[in-house]
Amino acid sequence: MTADVSSSDIENQFVGLVSPTMPRFGHGTHPCQGLYWTPKGKKPRVALIATHYNVDFMEHYLAPYMAQRGYGFLGWNTRFRGAEDQFLLEHALIDIGVGMKWLREKAGVEKVVILGNSGGGSLMAAYQGEAQSLALAGTMKGPVKEALEGLPKADLYISLNAHLGRPEVLTAWMDGSVTDETDPTKTDESLNPFNPDNGPPFSQAFITRYRAAQRARNQRITDWAKAELARLNKAGIPDRIFPLFRTWADLRFIDPAIDPSTRPCPGCYRGDPAVANRAPSGIGRANTLKTWLSMWSLETSQCRGEVHLGNIKMPSLVIQSTGDMGVFPSDAKQILESLGAKDKTLQTPPGAHYFEDAPEYRGQVADMIAAWIGKRV
Repeated sequence: MTADVSSSDIENQFVGLVSPTMPRFGHGTHPCQGLYWTPKGKKPRVALIATHYNVDFMEHYLAPYMAQRGYGFLGWNTRFRGAEDQFLLEHALIDIGVGMKWLREKAGVEKVVILGNSGGGSLMAAYQGEAQSLALAGTMKGPVKEALEGLPKADLYISLNAHLGRPEVLTAWMDGSVTDETDPTKTDESLNPFNPDNGPPFSQAFITRYRAAQRARNQRITDWAKAELARLNKAGIPDRIFPLFRTWADLRFIDPAIDPSTRPCPGCYRGDPAVANRAPSGIGRANTLKTWLSMWSLETSQCRGEVHLGNIKMPSLVIQSTGDMGVFPSDAKQILESLGAKDKTLQTPPGAHYFEDAPEYRGQVADMIAAWIGKRV
């Protein structure tokens, strides 16, 4: 199989649907949207579905590759595409369920593979976990509870260059030297990872202190968010938005000896981490209080792989590319160990996070996925 994808042998169709907890918007947009990619003129009996917290996966890079190999691929978006600051997990899971039902009831798919790519890894794990255990449903009422109780289960699970969870990745990346969340200049220089006096290379003592400071920062924001939400609610205000600064400061972006791989280092998805960390372009850069508590908080968020991976019993494939600058070998190992499946495999192909560094890498990973699925359906 070549790495090239010819548009002449694949096709896609737009799918726009309402959600049980969100009608069509007044201007015409459906809350749930996607593109369904298939081999031209065929109706695959096996399809993959990929969704992210806020990134548009409609034209996911693997979609045409998997369609060329005979599979359906639904690049699916929830109501929160491009609206990370509004994210609420329960409604995202309901929207994913809309896509799952469409695959089974309208597209005629017999087996569904959930593809958890990048940040979508923990989101899709949360979906399958909820479909099996109804953890969130037990805390909800009305239409939300009913929709969560009706989520269809998938048949196979793939983790592709996936973060452990939303709170985990943010905490690992956030700058532990921040001392004032309202002022991006305020810094504890003894913890500043970009202060050459501290490294690299970073000592184990510094790494331990820094990781503790990152967790403490996450908890400080959580404590403030809970108190602020209570204060506002008492005044009749449901929520508010707030900014988050300096979230490109994982020590692994700077020191290649930590979690070694073939990644370029120093480096992050935004280039030089010293520059990116000062720019207003990091993950979680804007939140409502409820969104922080739902998605980013180590204490309260259910967007964590470890909460759900143990409930995933179906055959599972973990793929971690060796040149990824934001997901590391230890992350993939932890995901593999946390999965509850007996049939689970780790593959480590070459390439960057989205395999954007070489078209042949995308072809190779598509072959890898197709071969793995083919042995199990």
